[in-house]
Amino acid sequence: MTTRSIRWGAVVTAVSLSIGGWMWEQSHLVAQSPAKTASTKASTAAPEAVHQANNLSKAFRSAADVILPTVVTIETSTKPKVARGAQGGNNRFRDGENPFKGTPFENFFNDDQLKQFGNQFGNQMERPRSHGTGSGVIIDKSGIVLTNNHVVAGADVITVRLADGREFKATDVKTDPQTDLAIVRIEKAGDLPAAKLGDSDEMMIGDWVIAVGNPFGLEQTVSAGIISGKGRQFGSGQRANYLQTDAAINPGNSGGPLVNLDGEVIGINTAIASQGGGNDGIGFAVPANMVKWVAPQLIAGGAVKRAYLGVGIEQINNELANRFGVKNGEGVLVTEVFPDTPAAQAGLKEGDIILAFAGTSVHNPRQLQEVVERQPPDSKQTADVLRDGKPVKVEIVAKSLPKEFGRPLAKNDDDGEQKPDNGSNFTQKDFGLEVSDLSASQAKQLGFDGYEGVLITHVDPAGPAHEAGLREGMLIRKVGREEVKSVADFRKAVEGQSVKEGLLLLVRTQAGNRYVVIQAQ
Repeated sequence: MTTRSIRWGAVVTAVSLSIGGWMWEQSHLVAQSPAKTASTKASTAAPEAVHQANNLSKAFRSAADVILPTVVTIETSTKPKVARGAQGGNNRFRDGENPFKGTPFENFFNDDQLKQFGNQFGNQMERPRSHGTGSGVIIDKSGIVLTNNHVVAGADVITVRLADGREFKATDVKTDPQTDLAIVRIEKAGDLPAAKLGDSDEMMIGDWVIAVGNPFGLEQTVSAGIISGKGRQFGSGQRANYLQTDAAINPGNSGGPLVNLDGEVIGINTAIASQGGGNDGIGFAVPANMVKWVAPQLIAGGAVKRAYLGVGIEQINNELANRFGVKNGEGVLVTEVFPDTPAAQAGLKEGDIILAFAGTSVHNPRQLQEVVERQPPDSKQTADVLRDGKPVKVEIVAKSLPKEFGRPLAKNDDDGEQKPDNGSNFTQKDFGLEVSDLSASQAKQLGFDGYEGVLITHVDPAGPAHEAGLREGMLIRKVGREEVKSVADFRKAVEGQSVKEGLLLLVRTQAGNRYVVIQAQ
């Protein structure tokens, strides 16, 4: 069988050679065909394409050679902790909670058995030792390693393993949860290779990058991709405008560097968007220019000092842009000015649009926040503001953000939707909205103490108000630029307003103020 196959192949080869020879002879008698010309061009172009591909490969190799010696593995562990039992007042058995909930043993024991376990062993329950692995990058030859806060947060022991295999226990850790960055120090490692921080602002969508780290414990792994997006935002507590990349980032890559083709760190790999927990081609990195601001503060003082204004702000969408006479994405809308803050002292007002701060144009809330927080404390800065359609310059003295700044959200008595008490009501049928005067008990119940307005008591599910996002229990504080303190004020303010032209409202929820435009679609 094998022999026949070989012979058949030899026959085919011979026939091919015969045909090829005939074609070669014919080519001397007739003009070369277009197909032959195209084939010749392709064959001459192929070496050039291979040359270009090899050059790109060399660029990746060069960048990897520069960065790999600076990338470290970070292993963390937490010690077993004894859970508080009856004496500590937090015995899960005695509190009626099944400690096996969410495990295969959840339904294995009955209530009497669980209670008996609680009496016998409740004070001795332990949380087991836990381990974690992440990545980091050396940014100073003395032994300063940059990584993510979530890699080292809560760890009792942090071990840093260098590219040469040596291991060191961390002697000091400083973190900044708001940017998810951390500084880890090791000692007596000698002069270490240190990575260079590049300019993340120069990176453009489509630029090549490589991600380096220890995904799934596979140390010194390099993956390639491009910058897929810039200025990405997620998480209300996060303060970075992230770089997005399709370079493969997996668990264990956190804290490792995202590098340009010059071998410079332009980001710290931090998060992925994934359906299954693995790489789906959407990863995020803290930009290097944010690192340049945060890391020196952590190294020098152990904490990051941020300036603040003391305002609630909102993105300007199409509807709000039309109402305020600005372009979509131009400036940031002030929805609230907190008392006794730099903004209040400078005279900023609700409804102001901040177009620029400290000479930098701003187009979204996160960008304004980032520009403000980097100003030196007690420095005087200028805000370019649009107020009632007129440009105004406001002088503001930036102050350090107090730790206690920001009120906790008011808590309701139940988890359901709040139902306001009946009072003096008014219904605007065109907008599908009913409001009432705000009583003292309602203000306390809903967390509106100290605020005036009318309470939304009903929203027609099929009306424009519902479409705009209004719900029962919200407080309407302004119609347009007019404050409303009662139903009578609201009735007067909306009189003659058209559902087609739209109605601008300043509303308050338990999350704060925001502007809403009610308009028929």
